[in-house]
Amino acid sequence: AKQLVSEGKAIYWASGSIHSPETGSPEMLMELAYRLAVEETPFIQEIRKNAIIMITPTLEVDGRDTMVDLYNYRKANEGKRSPGLIYWGKYVAHDNNRDSMGMALALSRNQMAHFLDFHPTVLHDLHESVPFLYTSTGTGPYNAWLDPIVIDEWQTLAYYEVEEMTKRGVPGVWTHGFYDGWAPNYMFYVANGHNSIGRFYETFGNGGADTVVRSVGAQTNRDWFRPNPPLPRVNWSLRNNVNLQQSALLLAMNFVAKNKEKYLSNFYLKSKRSVAKARTEGPAAYVLPASETRPAQQADVLNILKRQGIEIRRLNRDIETKEGKFGSGSYVVRMDQPYSRMADMLLDTQYYNPTDPRPYDDTGWTLGPLHNVKTVRVKDTKVLDAPMTLTNGPIQAQGKAEGAGRQGLVVNHTGESAIAQLRYRLKDVKFSSAESSFKIGEKNFNAGSYIIKTEGNPLDLQDSVKREALDLGLAVTAVDKIPDVATHPIGVPRVALVHTWLNTQDEGWYRIEFDRLGIPYDYVSDQMIGRTPNLRDKYDVIIFGPIRTSAQNIVRGVPKFSEKEGPIPWKQSDITPNFGRSPDQTDDIRGGLGIQGVANLQAFIQSGGLFITIADNASLAIDFGITSGVTIQQDARLFQARGSVLSTVFADRKSPISYGYDEKLAVYFNQSPLLNVAVVGQGGGGGGQAPGASGRPSGRGTVDDPDIVQGRTPPDLTMPTPTPDPSQIPPLEMRPRVVLQFAPEKELFVSGMLTGGSELAGKAAVVDVPVGRGHVVMFANNPMWRHETHGSFSLLFNAILNYDNLGVGRTEPKPAATPKGDEEQ
Repeated sequence: AKQLVSEGKAIYWASGSIHSPETGSPEMLMELAYRLAVEETPFIQEIRKNAIIMITPTLEVDGRDTMVDLYNYRKANEGKRSPGLIYWGKYVAHDNNRDSMGMALALSRNQMAHFLDFHPTVLHDLHESVPFLYTSTGTGPYNAWLDPIVIDEWQTLAYYEVEEMTKRGVPGVWTHGFYDGWAPNYMFYVANGHNSIGRFYETFGNGGADTVVRSVGAQTNRDWFRPNPPLPRVNWSLRNNVNLQQSALLLAMNFVAKNKEKYLSNFYLKSKRSVAKARTEGPAAYVLPASETRPAQQADVLNILKRQGIEIRRLNRDIETKEGKFGSGSYVVRMDQPYSRMADMLLDTQYYNPTDPRPYDDTGWTLGPLHNVKTVRVKDTKVLDAPMTLTNGPIQAQGKAEGAGRQGLVVNHTGESAIAQLRYRLKDVKFSSAESSFKIGEKNFNAGSYIIKTEGNPLDLQDSVKREALDLGLAVTAVDKIPDVATHPIGVPRVALVHTWLNTQDEGWYRIEFDRLGIPYDYVSDQMIGRTPNLRDKYDVIIFGPIRTSAQNIVRGVPKFSEKEGPIPWKQSDITPNFGRSPDQTDDIRGGLGIQGVANLQAFIQSGGLFITIADNASLAIDFGITSGVTIQQDARLFQARGSVLSTVFADRKSPISYGYDEKLAVYFNQSPLLNVAVVGQGGGGGGQAPGASGRPSGRGTVDDPDIVQGRTPPDLTMPTPTPDPSQIPPLEMRPRVVLQFAPEKELFVSGMLTGGSELAGKAAVVDVPVGRGHVVMFANNPMWRHETHGSFSLLFNAILNYDNLGVGRTEPKPAATPKGDEEQ
């Protein structure tokens, strides 16, 4: 190793413009490449002698082309309002830098693959936002799974740049106070998670090539980490941005080149410590048992790890450890491998103290619970001595074909996306869904299992169903007798996914999953909903993609200030040829859903359609009166759950939305909405929530031990609740139905940050509200988030596939017992 360190060169990889509106780095990096090649100063020669420089001028190439078009449009239409950069890549915008765990984007997979090819010492991601140059360290808390050496390397490089730039009279170069350093979802974790150094800059960019007078905000304040703050007002150009980036980057490259033996030695040492981790720090391994009931989702977890370069092995025989027994064929992720820290980071649980600095992004991401599969953290080093075999290539879930009957086929519903895939792959086959669990011999089948009769189906039924089921990793059983269980037909619903022209970021994650899984859908704008009175003729299900704004903003959309200003197009033209690659186009982005769109949605629902809202856009159905009995709590003052993994329980196991699931499910939740549900009026409690810390006035006692005013006898807590007006009580079949609710406070936390959990405990996570002949299903959680929440996908697919049978399994709630002494007098 010493000889390799002595003879080797550091590799410094500079990567630009993952964020397409940040236009400076591609210009700078092309200029830098030329300068590094031709300049003969000792400073540059040092870099060439001791380092290899890798340069990616533009990582998000489609977004770069679109941004150039947008700039040209603005230059050709000066004085007129222009659109923002609505689409970057094919799917997501700013979140393309939040995909280093899920690796759903081609951009992320390409970056990871190139890292594993070259193993650069440093990966430097170039961004633009704050003045004048921020070099990354972070406020903390720092990621707890990284080797402390890499965190020290962040500090060394950052403070060197700050000092050297300040020596040269450059104001506004600083570190520390921008982001936290916690989550591993950023692109530069391609390096940080693999024993290299990942870092980034934020420089002052103008979003184009113009020179403009800029006023600087709070960053002009002097602080301990910013003793030389930016100037409050500057005449700023692309050239300023390029010069600042290039100067600091050259200093960093030169410093790493001069100290290449240190950084190569550190890479070697971090790798050695990662291999030693299993026995020195623990855990020894993670085991994903062979007995997993959701093998397709287990394979998803394992393949995410494999894309990170993590080795996966399988047990050759049964073993027993202190953490339990594991059968032959169980998957083992050993912690004595070079990338053990990345594996531990993804599979372990996280705890983010609510008193720490406000998190910059998600605080919890534990992949096992989010995929609804079992992962066991094994500290017993005995597991390392067990015979096991290294797997090669992607993990493929193994389906099973059982039985020889000819009357029909049964496919167990396991709560996996493959169940929906199977239905859409076999559009011409008639499917039914079991409304309760049942047995065939000694084998249990879940409610929602497919029952496919031979009668009335194509002649090649057995071959086609078995072929597709096995390919998807599902178990199919051929039977001579159709199970005696109530069923309803399952069709192939027509789905629309709605976006706004305000932002297309979060719904892009839905398009990724639907495309990947082969679930067909139409991608339509809210404007189209407003123009289409007969939505039910075209669609069975309408999903309003998640967007973090108010119902009023959704209805208003991009504001129309006056007709004089003219339309604002997002459309292919001679000036904007790359707009044509966007998933959708329009002659005018102004205007949103509109009041007519609300009316069209209401008519769609009342005539039998299913409308699905995600997270905060539940307010659309609530605030505009489409639904009743559900409200959003606005005063959860003590509650904090910033991008956390939380536990939920199924409140109604008979709802088709719950098909295939166990009693509990871990979900991703980010602060809001807190849904209150009540039979009468506009929504009350969440279905048994715990008393909130903010739910009582200050005084004696505890949260659930109320205050008693001096000089009074204690109140009679058994006094009856006032009887509601019968005219306000909807019939049973029209009442909101809480399908999934957040767990009690003591069981709520899984991973991430949580405080004030009593505000959320017991509240609805998924609620089904009948409206006319149709339904509105509201998700408080986001079931499709950054390719990390596979375990929640079937909640959405169950609702879609059963859109016309969501009333199945409703039961009359039992009346509350009358307290003693409350009989009529």
